[in-house]
Amino acid sequence: LLMSRGFVIGTGDLSELALGWSTYNADHMSMYNPNCSIPKTLVRFLVRHVAEREFDGAARKALLSIVEGVISPELLPLGADGQSLQSTEESLGRFELHDFFLYHFVRNGFSPEKILFLSRSATFEDSLSPAEIEMTLRTFYRRFFANQFKRSCVPDGPKVGTVSLSPRGDWRMPSDADPGLWLEKSGS
Repeated sequence: LLMSRGFVIGTGDLSELALGWSTYNADHMSMYNPNCSIPKTLVRFLVRHVAEREFDGAARKALLSIVEGVISPELLPLGADGQSLQSTEESLGRFELHDFFLYHFVRNGFSPEKILFLSRSATFEDSLSPAEIEMTLRTFYRRFFANQFKRSCVPDGPKVGTVSLSPRGDWRMPSDADPGLWLEKSGS
């Protein structure tokens, strides 16, 4: 009904596409996705920015509540305390790291070894141990490679920044690529 009488807009962002949090035959059923090349950290920044500078009252409170909420695919019902039982960042690592890795991997073509060096040189070590950074990098590569099949059929969307995973423009990758070979070759 929606597709015959309206225009279905997708909600997934670049980070979700990279890590496989796009549902085959659900997110893919939208007709256009305006967020497809915007990383989650930028989405959060923009929503906070707009909430604090453009809105007040109930609208500001609602937007800030969204920004400060736990990032979750929300596939599980809320717990007895009203909180989400599922946290993407607890299971995969912080999105600041994933977005950092994504940028340097896709935009710059850097090896895992170089990305690990850069992330340790950045301010991430102030709040994360080197082991946590390396574990998150391995998670990024494993999920990025394993979910290419989902990116091969994503709906159209704009290229907003310098990184895009659209199979019709910037990103071409076989769905059976192996992250182990990439990580092994770089020595990470």
